[in-house]
Amino acid sequence: MTLLGQEIIKATSKTLPNQPGVYQMQDEKGNILYIGKAKVLSNRVKNYLSLNNLTRRIQRMVSLTKSMNFFVTNTELEAIILECNLIKKHKPRFNVLLRDDKSFPYIFISSEHDFPRIEKHRGPQKKKGRYYGPFASPDAVNRTINTIQRIFLLRSCTEKR
Repeated sequence: MTLLGQEIIKATSKTLPNQPGVYQMQDEKGNILYIGKAKVLSNRVKNYLSLNNLTRRIQRMVSLTKSMNFFVTNTELEAIILECNLIKKHKPRFNVLLRDDKSFPYIFISSEHDFPRIEKHRGPQKKKGRYYGPFASPDAVNRTINTIQRIFLLRSCTEKR
């Protein structure tokens, strides 16, 4: 295994702030291999330097890494949401848990009618309207929808057929 990937990660880790954020590992063609989030970016990325503590799969990812990018966020929650959205958008080869659009619920507000409808949504985002999320749990979505309906008086009923 070449140390090139490990050297790139080591050099990048020295430039990372002690703040929450999201990091990306890319291969020689610029393809995103992995997207991760961290409470403290510099600490999290340094974990990839101890190859003996990594699975073979992650060791392979490290060896394929030729460049890294990172995004600083204000909070860990922002990092979680950004990570999830970037994984869904780019579908990196080494991210397996969050690639499925059904992993987390979203709030959907329709824009096809005169009176917008609000509802919980999972799966592909194909309907015309705005999607907000992801949320960590369906309960969090339900509480948020109830609050939004009280404040903005959005409908939850379906069309009469």
